[in-house]
Amino acid sequence: MRKTLLLLLTILSTTTFSVSGISPRAGVSILGDSYSTFEGHVTPDTNYVWYFKTPKPELTDVSDVSQTWWQQLIRDKNLRLEVNNSFSGATICNRGYRGEDYSDRSFLTRVKALGSPDIILVFGGTNDSWAGVEVGEYLDSEGKTADGSAPDLYTFRPALDIMLAEMKDYYPGTDIYFIVNTKLRPEITESIETLCRKHDIETIMLKDIAKKANHPSVKGMEEIARQVGERIK
Repeated sequence: MRKTLLLLLTILSTTTFSVSGISPRAGVSILGDSYSTFEGHVTPDTNYVWYFKTPKPELTDVSDVSQTWWQQLIRDKNLRLEVNNSFSGATICNRGYRGEDYSDRSFLTRVKALGSPDIILVFGGTNDSWAGVEVGEYLDSEGKTADGSAPDLYTFRPALDIMLAEMKDYYPGTDIYFIVNTKLRPEITESIETLCRKHDIETIMLKDIAKKANHPSVKGMEEIARQVGERIK
């Protein structure tokens, strides 16, 4: 009788542990630019940031990491941060401001450095829009140009197309969302929507985001967190 009781208790404790272990908090990774940075909270920590621990009131009223849109989202949705690979000023393609080579920081370069998340939030395209990079041409279904030449990864459409394809291939089973900023060049927004449809990636089109120096303020961060939170599963 005693042996039977011990066996039942062992089975019960094992089952309880197993059940409690099958529903951990979902891990979320962010591939972003300045909108998703905060000093000391990006990986790798050599990435440039816009939001700092020491407040810079001339730039923003965001003074604590808890005010960022992604920390609010993680708290509200009971998520777990896997990796925040955000880099201030980064473009999706390899071309940046003043025509400089940004291949060291582009979204395309960083796409495989997001850990093992359940959810990926891509928040980019803003610097491509502001820097005036060329949109380039759409690739065909096989990822080739119309004349068969190599895709120009220093233009927006080919770089985004290949980045999204690599993301789908590298993170199978992961829910991917692309957050689209307000007031981008129309051709940038249209390209994001078109290519996300091609790769079956959901877009979250932001609306009415309060900003200071063209970056989300505290109120803007709250709005981003709310709008993204309404869409993710």
